[in-house]
Amino acid sequence: MTKPKARIQSSTDPKDQISTPPPHYVCVHGHFYQPPRENPWLETVEVQDSAAPYHDWNERITSECYAPNGASRITNRQHEIVRILNNYARMSFNFGPTLLSWLADFAPRTYRMIQDADRTSAEHHSGHGSALAQVYNHIIMPLASERDARTQIRWGIADFEHRFGRQPEGMWLAETAVSRSVLNLMAQEGIKYTVLAPHQCARVRRLGEAALFKATGVPWTETPNAIVDPTHPYLIQLDEGRSIAVFFYDGPGSRAIAFEGLLNSGEEFGRRLAGGLRKDKAPNEPQLAHVATDGESYGHHHKHGEMALSYALHWIEENKLATLTNYGEFLAKYPPQWEAEVVDNTSWSCAHGVERWRSNCGCNGGRQGWQQQWRGPLREALDLLRDKTAPLAETVAKPLFKDLWEARDAYIKVVLERSSANIDRFFDEHAEHELTVAERVTAFELLELERHTQLMYTSCGWFFDDISGIETVQIIAYAGRVIQLATQLFGESAAALEAEFLAILARAKSNVPDIGDGAEVYNRYVIGSRLDLEHVGAHYAISSMFRNYPDTGDLFCFDIHRHSYDLLTSGRGRVALGRAALRSRITEETEEVCFAVLHLGDQNLSAAVKRYVPEDEAAWTAFVEEGSATVQRANLPELIRLMDSYFGGTLYSLASLFADEQHRILKSILDQTLSEVESSLTRIYEEHATLLHFLAESNVAAPPALALTARFALNAGLRQALEAESYDTAEVARLLRSAELDGVKLDAQLLGFTADKRMKRTMIRLEGAVEQQTTAVLNETVTIAESLRTLPMEVNLWQAQNIWNDLLRRSDSNYWSREWREGFRKLGLALNIAVDDLVVEEGVRAF
Repeated sequence: MTKPKARIQSSTDPKDQISTPPPHYVCVHGHFYQPPRENPWLETVEVQDSAAPYHDWNERITSECYAPNGASRITNRQHEIVRILNNYARMSFNFGPTLLSWLADFAPRTYRMIQDADRTSAEHHSGHGSALAQVYNHIIMPLASERDARTQIRWGIADFEHRFGRQPEGMWLAETAVSRSVLNLMAQEGIKYTVLAPHQCARVRRLGEAALFKATGVPWTETPNAIVDPTHPYLIQLDEGRSIAVFFYDGPGSRAIAFEGLLNSGEEFGRRLAGGLRKDKAPNEPQLAHVATDGESYGHHHKHGEMALSYALHWIEENKLATLTNYGEFLAKYPPQWEAEVVDNTSWSCAHGVERWRSNCGCNGGRQGWQQQWRGPLREALDLLRDKTAPLAETVAKPLFKDLWEARDAYIKVVLERSSANIDRFFDEHAEHELTVAERVTAFELLELERHTQLMYTSCGWFFDDISGIETVQIIAYAGRVIQLATQLFGESAAALEAEFLAILARAKSNVPDIGDGAEVYNRYVIGSRLDLEHVGAHYAISSMFRNYPDTGDLFCFDIHRHSYDLLTSGRGRVALGRAALRSRITEETEEVCFAVLHLGDQNLSAAVKRYVPEDEAAWTAFVEEGSATVQRANLPELIRLMDSYFGGTLYSLASLFADEQHRILKSILDQTLSEVESSLTRIYEEHATLLHFLAESNVAAPPALALTARFALNAGLRQALEAESYDTAEVARLLRSAELDGVKLDAQLLGFTADKRMKRTMIRLEGAVEQQTTAVLNETVTIAESLRTLPMEVNLWQAQNIWNDLLRRSDSNYWSREWREGFRKLGLALNIAVDDLVVEEGVRAF
């Protein structure tokens, strides 16, 4: 059990207090952040091929960084796990609110680890949790309007309170971009401290010296070239008696983590952290050695960086070099004795202040010979949208809201919880009167316009090399949503808005000749993504040919209620005729559509959709009856004529599907074809396997055609064996032996990824068997784990190891049978856990 802490008796004798040196402290801050990646019309992150084999970059970086830091490993010399630690509970951290929203939905186990860490750290650090809030969607605050900056702070605070259940003490500024006016706004909202880079400090002086030296002048000490002492906090005096504390982090130490390979060794990392404590200070002077970097350094930018962090903090504690703390605790124990002033309009990632987000300053992603002149016109175009839509929004909002801008600040609570009761509370507080159905739609469209004017300023849009980059396309897409909503809300008043916006974007020249400029980026990547409820209806109609939808369900951020649906067949052709009601959960906009879909196999599909109104009932009924009759007569050309006659307008195809569904359907189409190819190549390989074995034994190279066949067949066979519902260890061993005999190179990335997913699936099944101690399930899990250890590539067993550890901690192993206990121990060994040395809490071993 954890050894109780000795109670420290306070002394009233000043000599006693001075003679007791305060402990030295260490704090590591991680800024964990990804830009919002959601499709502005679907409110979901769509597939990103560049993140393969993962679905998107959020999923990939979660696997490499966010999840591992919640259950980081310390290993012995045999690389077996002896401790599993939640790094978040032992460091200071902030997570971008939009990233936390994604984690809550798509990585709930990791999300809970982050929340648990804040609670645990508060228990260990005098009631001060280690989590900091962040300005909502990472905009460069000194470049924002005061209204937008205030909204960013308020949304960041509200999101933090929603997720962590407490008020934040500190707040992280995007790119640590700061000005005195921004700090003043933060202090107005109750923020106690922030963290900045050392070069952002302009000057310092001891508190009280201004009054002491009033007659002779204020004794400021300038701090050029980042020479500020980072081992204690500073007070920034603000307007109307307000103030905020600032911690200036250790610059050289932070750079070593991010760019100089310090994470190659946990011990060296720990030594460097402890080395941040200054030896030239009096022994009784409190010190904080602290660093701050992107949190992604710990696992994503540097593989296994999270393990280096765990070991470094463990090494510092074990050698009693310092006490781990967080900023809130240190600030409460040792309030600032110095004050400082900041250098306005500076940041941690631009040597030119905040020019990286508005000019061609020279800071970029490293592409040689490319310019970033496009940054200025991009910001100018977005400012145009913000400034032109604001007065129009105020006019439309006047009969709906008591105050549009107060409603905007409060809208974050609706974004966080779109329940009917919560929405009603929001309107009760902010609406001028009880709104009609149509007025509610208008109100939500206004608020969504305002939300997207925030999202379009996300800093990553300017950070990298070209206006055609994925991050910049994302913020231009948010601007596209603003334009669409403005057109719907303001009509003729906004008619010229898109043209003016594009005229400015046309001056934002791309480094890619094929792209040309920002206007082409908008036309190429945004226009095609823009959708309305008819497009949603088309997606629903087409995808219904490939999946079974319930009569009432949801599709992304839309609710669907199907009134009628007939699926007819004629040879290889299939026809769907139906009618459905669609409703946006975001704006409450509704529309009823009717549709017809003709699928002739593979990718050959045509669909037609149009708005349905009750007056069309007779015509629609007649179309369904006549269309059904033509299908029964196998007269598909006549059906096409009927569809054209009834619907007119645009025909939709598989290319009209939203990206994720398009990928899924194309994969299902391709899977059948690939299955046939795999069967053929496997048959050819098996027929000639003995010849290939003989050639390998004789050191004779196999003909390229046979070598290719063997490589394809064995990789496909192994993948199928790993994915199979019933795991066959003998078959896996046979295929591995054949690959070794034939000298076949296995696809390490794909097979390792597949094995990881299989082991996780197996462990989830085991979770359901613990209570009943179903030994058959446990024995199967052990068998699969032992089999996967024989694979000749690195298999990421991280998730499986976590589940094993969770089961051990959550279950009362005293009630386990001897057979179950021994099997569970054997499983831990197969998962590379040193079960006899594993420490589950201080001083307590697992077995």
